[in-house]
Amino acid sequence: MRVVFMGTPQFAVPCLESMLTNPNAEIVGVYTQPDRVNRRGKKMSFSPVKECALAHDLPLYQPATLRDADAQKELQELAPELLIVVAYGQILPAKVLEIPRLGAINVHASLLPKYRGAAPIQYSLLNGDETTGVTIMHLDEGMDTGDIILQRSIDIPTDWEFNQLSGRLSTLGAKALQEVLADADTAISNATQQAHDRATYTGKIAKEWGRIHWSKNARTIHNLVRALHANPGTYTFFREKRLKIHQTALTKTHATLLPGELLVDGTDIFVGTGEGSLQLLKVQPESKRNMQTAEFINGYQIKSGEVLGEQTD
Repeated sequence: MRVVFMGTPQFAVPCLESMLTNPNAEIVGVYTQPDRVNRRGKKMSFSPVKECALAHDLPLYQPATLRDADAQKELQELAPELLIVVAYGQILPAKVLEIPRLGAINVHASLLPKYRGAAPIQYSLLNGDETTGVTIMHLDEGMDTGDIILQRSIDIPTDWEFNQLSGRLSTLGAKALQEVLADADTAISNATQQAHDRATYTGKIAKEWGRIHWSKNARTIHNLVRALHANPGTYTFFREKRLKIHQTALTKTHATLLPGELLVDGTDIFVGTGEGSLQLLKVQPESKRNMQTAEFINGYQIKSGEVLGEQTD
């Protein structure tokens, strides 16, 4: 079966790699977002999917938009029977979905209809969910509203953060995709409609969400760090400078600490919250590298009673 793959971030790479040796899929094209100037603005940055495609000599396409008639014609000339879309970064118009005989399928990182939208992994962690999973759906013009082809679920350990959960779901999605490709015609024809009345949605993650408010309870702050420390970053202020918080742990000790108050115990740091306390495990002072709290204590002479979150405007 002639297949075109569409994806951009690292999450999509395991799905693409799983198709390389699949006898049921002939990859006739790989679509990814155009190259971007990196954060320092000095050179162009390739997407992880582009890197994978180049490494395996796969035909690569990077249109700015698939709403363009020329881009649609180029896709049609590839004569795909199926589009496989994994975090591509564009909503596909109806004319694109109509090109392949089987339409398009998508690997989505939640158990739909829960968490439609672009940030399902972050929302799952923010809300402290105990389970999540992947959904393979038949794409339509809506935002994650297509019929469900297959779902697979996993438990979420309380110490997992975004990168761990994303990696696990990307692997799970690749395995689920192989199940569907074993007999795509039958799998798609047996797809079931979503329970649209039970749908929930994920909004855009704003940078300011990453600021930690120590008046909130310990579990809420812990989940915030798990979800957002990688992007856009979770942070507080210490000695009037920004301090990134990369990893925390829930603890049942030192519950009497005030919100933001530090307690240094040997090589460990605990911080009070609105309810309960947290242990800080990894932090990053402003303009410095990520470090364990033992190094932070020694390097900055941290004392019990100092307070996080204070900033003079």
